[in-house]
Amino acid sequence: MPEVAGDLVARFRAKAEAASSTTDRVASEQQVPAAVARYLEAHKLPKSGCVWPALAHLEWQGAGLALEARAAKGEDLVGVTGAYCALAETGTLMMCSGADTPASASLVPETHVAVVPVARIVPHMEDGWDLLRVAQGSLPRAVNFISGPSRTADIEQTIVLGAHGPYRVHIVLVG
Repeated sequence: MPEVAGDLVARFRAKAEAASSTTDRVASEQQVPAAVARYLEAHKLPKSGCVWPALAHLEWQGAGLALEARAAKGEDLVGVTGAYCALAETGTLMMCSGADTPASASLVPETHVAVVPVARIVPHMEDGWDLLRVAQGSLPRAVNFISGPSRTADIEQTIVLGAHGPYRVHIVLVG
């Protein structure tokens, strides 16, 4: 494995931004709804959509957001999720599906906002798998890795964002 030394948060941010994600950082989880609202407002995006049930306890309404704690529906333009962990080596989010963490919230909406505690940034993918094995014992039904917005290229290699998932991925780092 390549060496991933130094500031894991800085490395993760640099790699995530190189993959066309945007990032922000807040000191505490209580600041997340305001950070999400600022991002949506700055990009003139809808202030409604879905949020993981695992994040329903945050004050979304107080930040002017109408996020419903549920899996995504086809008409949702914004999905807010957490992440199981984040990989500094590649700027990738490791997502584990479950009742409170539906995969559709990160895959269906045009805009995916992920909330990641900085303590959950690990150097490599192998560290993410190790963390999962120790903490969960068994693997979830699905594990998805997200490295920036969905993209594809046609025969002339013209990159198109959002072809098979979100056009935008914004990551709010907490801590």
